[in-house]
Amino acid sequence: MANAKFQAVALGALALVVILVLPLQMSAQKAADTNVTFTKDVAPILQEKCQACHRADSMAPMSLVTYEESRPWAKAIRERVITRQMPPWHIDKTVGIQQFKNDRSLTDAQIATMVKWVDAGAPKSVPAVALDAWYKPVVPTGLTEPRWVRAIEIHPATVKGRKVTHHALARLQQEDPSLTRASIDTADDAGGGVGGLFMEWAVGKQGEIMRPNSGKLMLPGSKIIFEMHYHAIGEPITDHVELGIYFYPKGQEPKYRQTLAALQSVAGGSRNIDIAPESTFVSQNFIPLRQAGRVENFQPHMHLRGKAMSMEAILPNGQTMMLSNVDRFNFNWHLNYVYADDAAPLLPKGTILKITSWYDNTAANPNNPDPNQWVGFGDRTVDEMGHAWVNITYMSDEDYQTEVAKKKAASQE
Repeated sequence: MANAKFQAVALGALALVVILVLPLQMSAQKAADTNVTFTKDVAPILQEKCQACHRADSMAPMSLVTYEESRPWAKAIRERVITRQMPPWHIDKTVGIQQFKNDRSLTDAQIATMVKWVDAGAPKSVPAVALDAWYKPVVPTGLTEPRWVRAIEIHPATVKGRKVTHHALARLQQEDPSLTRASIDTADDAGGGVGGLFMEWAVGKQGEIMRPNSGKLMLPGSKIIFEMHYHAIGEPITDHVELGIYFYPKGQEPKYRQTLAALQSVAGGSRNIDIAPESTFVSQNFIPLRQAGRVENFQPHMHLRGKAMSMEAILPNGQTMMLSNVDRFNFNWHLNYVYADDAAPLLPKGTILKITSWYDNTAANPNNPDPNQWVGFGDRTVDEMGHAWVNITYMSDEDYQTEVAKKKAASQE
């Protein structure tokens, strides 16, 4: 079991440190090339879409950095990409928004290239046990003046720590009279202080960078309320959680303020989850937007019985828009689908967000630890919950109309 230590990192940085990969320029014509090789064709795909996890001392079971490391897995790679099991990207591609900044899925041309490489012989070149535990320290930020946040990242400090860390939450606690009830009424019953939810980590999630001219505000005297959930995997592991905060330069204030909310998919609160043995379960919840805003992302959160989750917008005129549908939810990959700048939906005040979740507590669910158990709400991995982590950038009605006009003009260029 993990030894839950904590380390906070607050950086006044203008840019994030990122892992660079070679750019991929792939076309259908290139995928049809009969001389597909690892060095020329396959390696760039792995670098762009796979090696963030498939590298030495990372979370994947094997490294796919070199040809020697990748070749023994050629047939398995072929099967995984054909069935779209890898890279993990579980959103329904037939409905809703399809433009994402962090899209890790393979294109049809990339899949064709990988298959052709394997079918050609994969050439390199031409000729411990315990109950779940929680740790919830409260840590002062040490801020003596207001600071706007440009980006945030929270994660276990070590690769092994990712094996035992179910999730890590950071909630911002601060006295903030300017944060009106209208802008925080979408939050769930998790609470955490007037500042609301700040950042969350689960397996498969990376950090968040705010859109230009938007951010989160931290005030003097604020505190971070952490929640680390650890679960045993059969070996002793010591780890701690790190929080990185990247500020705007002093004196630079973004116009829009972003809020992270856990939008419940269960009417009346997640504690109404009630799943009988060998049965399925569907839940829905409706959350009104009491202020206009832009929805920045969609990240479903359920546990082992979770099967699918969708987010729809019911506009004040009655029109319904499917925003996103993750139809193949996988507890091992809590992916955050960040909408591209020109695709992020702008929604007027009075819009209702409809969150629907599906659960499978039958033997047909390969992730189900015991289909004979009655399942209800709980924080343990074997219990269930249902909500979507959604960042919303709130704005006035006037600013909303301005942003709508900008988006319309951009689409006509």
